[in-house]
Amino acid sequence: MIRNYILVALRNLRKHKFFTFISITGLSIGISCAILISVYILNELRYDTFNSKADRIYRVISFVKFGGTEAFYTGSPPPIAEVLRNEIPGIEEAGRFRPWGMFLVKSGQKHYKEFKGIYADPDIFNIFSIDLINGNSAALSDPNALFLSESAAKKYFSDKDPMGEELIINGEQPYIVKGVYRDIPSASHFHFDMMLAMSGLDESKTDEWLSNTYITYILLKKDVDTAGLQKKINELYYRYSEPQAIAFMGKTIDQLFKEGTFVEEVLQPLLQIHLHSDIEAEFEANGDIRYIYIFSAAVVLIMLLAVINFVNLSTVISSERTREVGIRRIMGSEKRYLVLQFLAESVIVTLIAVIIGVLLAQSLTPYFNLLSGKSLELPYSNTQFWITILSGGVLIGCMSGVYPALVLSSFKPVAMLSGKISKGNRGRKVRSFLVVFQFTVSTILIIGTITVYRQMNYIRNFKPGYLKEQVITIDVAGMPAENAIQFKNEVLKDKTFLAGTVSGFFPVANSLRNNNTFWKKGNRTPGASVNMQIWAVDKDYIKTMGMKIISGRDFSAGIPGDSAAIILNERAARRFDFDNPVGQEIQVYEGAFDSTMSEDLIRTMHIIGVVADFNWESLHENIGSLGMSLARSGEKVAFRFEPAKTNHAVKKIERAWQQINPGYPLDYTFLDKDYAQMYESENRTGRIISSFAIIAVVIACLGLFALASYVVEQRSKEIGIRKVMGASGSNIILILSREFTWLVIIAIMIAIPVSIVGIHLWLKSFVYKQPPGILHFIAVGAGVLILGLLTVAIQSYRAASADPADSVKTE
Repeated sequence: MIRNYILVALRNLRKHKFFTFISITGLSIGISCAILISVYILNELRYDTFNSKADRIYRVISFVKFGGTEAFYTGSPPPIAEVLRNEIPGIEEAGRFRPWGMFLVKSGQKHYKEFKGIYADPDIFNIFSIDLINGNSAALSDPNALFLSESAAKKYFSDKDPMGEELIINGEQPYIVKGVYRDIPSASHFHFDMMLAMSGLDESKTDEWLSNTYITYILLKKDVDTAGLQKKINELYYRYSEPQAIAFMGKTIDQLFKEGTFVEEVLQPLLQIHLHSDIEAEFEANGDIRYIYIFSAAVVLIMLLAVINFVNLSTVISSERTREVGIRRIMGSEKRYLVLQFLAESVIVTLIAVIIGVLLAQSLTPYFNLLSGKSLELPYSNTQFWITILSGGVLIGCMSGVYPALVLSSFKPVAMLSGKISKGNRGRKVRSFLVVFQFTVSTILIIGTITVYRQMNYIRNFKPGYLKEQVITIDVAGMPAENAIQFKNEVLKDKTFLAGTVSGFFPVANSLRNNNTFWKKGNRTPGASVNMQIWAVDKDYIKTMGMKIISGRDFSAGIPGDSAAIILNERAARRFDFDNPVGQEIQVYEGAFDSTMSEDLIRTMHIIGVVADFNWESLHENIGSLGMSLARSGEKVAFRFEPAKTNHAVKKIERAWQQINPGYPLDYTFLDKDYAQMYESENRTGRIISSFAIIAVVIACLGLFALASYVVEQRSKEIGIRKVMGASGSNIILILSREFTWLVIIAIMIAIPVSIVGIHLWLKSFVYKQPPGILHFIAVGAGVLILGLLTVAIQSYRAASADPADSVKTE
């Protein structure tokens, strides 16, 4: 019986080669997309799950409402880890990381720049499942110890055993390799190649409770109530921090709370960090759960489009088989066997499509990795992958074949053989609905693509308040300050360079950031305080960055008093509520935030200018309060150079570097590229959505093309008679296109309001945005309509240009 089903199925598939080809093509494309996006989604969802205790690991983050700001920070106070471990029974382990930017590493006679280095407590190895190859985690408690990843060990020592070897960090301090661990899995929210002993960092021993500079993780014991635990953590935090709050602000915690000023320590589950966390000072750029929802919806929609094609064409083909079914029924075939026959044919087609879809997904994987920025591979060795793929194919086949199977098997044999059942009319409404659905989805995806493109184009051309073009930044971290200044002066001898500055603070991602609280002179109360960024710059910073002074003046090397000067942005000037900020004085505490705060460490700064607001975070954020002061911050040197002289500028920088820092690696980048990097996630999303849109349109047009072919075939005699009666080719095309035109128009009318809602939801995350206008919706609608008409017109033209004698001479 099964053999007979398969033979009949293959015979029918050969008989309808064209429709079979369209069905398999659409399904294969849909399945390949579903495989790729599913692998991507699963990769995103399994971030940090490699940790065996992941469900019990939490990050202690800080929510701060103070000085006009309200924000979450990844950092927490330096002493909180030890206090929590010792005083709260529900906490099994606690450990800290301390980010430090770039480390200059000397191995033998070679110098390296290590951008993935961090200070770490040894307890980190008891919290996370970081696999040690050599050494013991307790060895990281030695002040001069460091651990290397397997990749870093090979980079610094090649095939030599790194254990016990020495590395010189930042040109002065020797560290001994006392551990090697396997590379941290790619699906982790942090990746460190070098961990230095926290005990060797003096500041890690500080008792500052009003500072949030350490990233703290805790491992809870089983079945601990996290809500109750968080309450206990904050009770401890307030107990330890209150003396320092009184010393700093002159008020108790309760008094500050009543005034709306407070800090709260919040437990953030490890498994929520990658997709649900977008706060200041993340280790790496995280994902976004919204995009997981978008991609999941896209997978479902693409598969629906492919299945719709299959259902539409199955009903078309099945309408040609009424007589076959009638004869089978008269010959005694039971209804259930007829249903099984149609389901078998449907499943065979889907399994063929599955095989082609897997091969197509494999061939598209490199391209998809470029789109997504991942390094994904299809899990061929995973049995569950194949079970899911094959069972999914069978399920799709059954779902796609059940409608025509049940419809045809329900007809009476006499009606089938007598011709009382008109071909193609049964299921016409269903096919029309499915065509509308296909073009609705296609239109929504096209509008989504245009929206993302417009927003990204808006961001690229947005004037952020500084000139990001023709600026090159060179990493000089670890270089002596005198060398950085000498390097800057040497480069500026070339007239190609218009200005240069030494600073670690730039208005792009992966730059230094430094928060502090300032207040009006003599008024250290929350109401007169402003929490703001304070950037250390030199006298040429504002000129190099192309910023605009709107009040007062810039820094000047000839004015000694500028060492105590500050330039505010407009936002900060408004927050201090000065009628005229220039000439006013503000104060800041520059010592340790402990209970012995000394008044001698309060620094008074006079405002000499106000710079026009500029976007120093991404366009997702409002402009915050910011001040700039003259101070050394030798992370980078930036140069502005003349347009169209990039190659010359780079060559000059390379020569000057070799002259001043021979043997040290040169790392440089361009400011506009760093700016664009802040929106790489959105760019990737746009590329993926545009690919979806193209695929959706292709699938929809394939289905429409096949349906149009069927309609033309069914109406061939009518077309022939109309031509004999004098109808022109254009009349024939118009008549055949009319029905499909209305379906596409209905789809467009549905898609536009749905798209408007989706656009609003996506753009909500941007403070600065540019939604598409009404003309863009009209243009997309017109484009989709024209595309649909062209698809139908191709087949209509064939019918209109055929010889009418061929279609009317015989039945």
